[in-house]
Amino acid sequence: MNKKENFVKRLPIDNDYLREHLLKMLDIASPTGFTDEITTYVGRELQRLGVHVELTRRGAIRATIPGDVSSPDRAVVVHLDTIGAMVRAFKDNGRLEVTPIGTWSARFAEGARCSILLDDGRRLRGTILPLKASGHTFNEEVDTQATSWDNLELRVDEFAYNEADLRKLGVQIGNFLSIDPNPEISDSGFINSRHLDDKAGVAALLAATKAIVEAGVRPPVDCHLLFTISEEVGYGASAVLHQDVAEMVTIDNATPAPGQNSKETGVTIAIKDQVGPFDFHLTRKLIEICEDHEVRYQRDVFRYYRSDSASAIEAGNDIRTALLCFGVDASHGYERTHLHSLRSLAELLALYIQSEPTFLRDREELAPLEGFPEHSLEQEHIGLG
Repeated sequence: MNKKENFVKRLPIDNDYLREHLLKMLDIASPTGFTDEITTYVGRELQRLGVHVELTRRGAIRATIPGDVSSPDRAVVVHLDTIGAMVRAFKDNGRLEVTPIGTWSARFAEGARCSILLDDGRRLRGTILPLKASGHTFNEEVDTQATSWDNLELRVDEFAYNEADLRKLGVQIGNFLSIDPNPEISDSGFINSRHLDDKAGVAALLAATKAIVEAGVRPPVDCHLLFTISEEVGYGASAVLHQDVAEMVTIDNATPAPGQNSKETGVTIAIKDQVGPFDFHLTRKLIEICEDHEVRYQRDVFRYYRSDSASAIEAGNDIRTALLCFGVDASHGYERTHLHSLRSLAELLALYIQSEPTFLRDREELAPLEGFPEHSLEQEHIGLG
């Protein structure tokens, strides 16, 4: 560890603040394509903390915590959008066909309460049901019908028995559906809710930002806090990065499950996902920060997974990327995490923002061979060459 890293301090995280903003954000509908309200909420909170905020045309946020120098600057990215659904077609029985927004199983849509977000700002309530929902009518066919979005329909809580009734209510093809989160926090610290991906990550980053601001810490380099709005459909960070960023840490959910090493406690540091390995040096640096400051962590490799890091690289950005995760059981379903994981993640983010750049030479887009880092397991990775 470089001597300058000795000045990095583990800052206290305000757990009540983290919980409060998580619950408020879960209450805001933000399926991909319908993110204006969540953008405004997070933007105003960042401004309240004294952080400068800029928005892209469509509402992705780039906030900046200024450092001692502006380059090589870094970014921490998290996404505001969630999975959801949309009205696809009217049905003769007064119900609606639906199509998913983002990738999630129809199995987890069955029985979901939701709101239809009408064009005039009103909301209609309803339930997503399988086509054969009543055992008294269909007997065993309820259990044998295939799990498919084509086998679902939306029952609207209004007097609607045909297409004309639905149109009189103001329902239109393409109306967004917001799936109810139904959050619950247990006395043991478990958080059950839909849409923890990635609003729990947003809450952790806000809590880390609050800790940095209140401690009066000035990072060694500029740190950009990026809040993207289209990660669930695959192109989040590509629209908000700029060329000066040399390294980017993405925040998203880990996947505790058989065959995975993720947990609902501590931070899960991803080494690889389906797109490929994350940057060796930046990932190793984050691991060393955890070990030096006693932040609980584990490593994992994800199989069917991509994040804002992938969209940034695929857009042609020559940056180092890493992925930090809070553990989420049953991701994109009825999700669960633990406050311990969110607090640990916020602690690590605050430590990372205080740390020196991984390599000062990264301020140059092109540099000579001399001083180029190697994958030596013995050399100290936070070089100043």
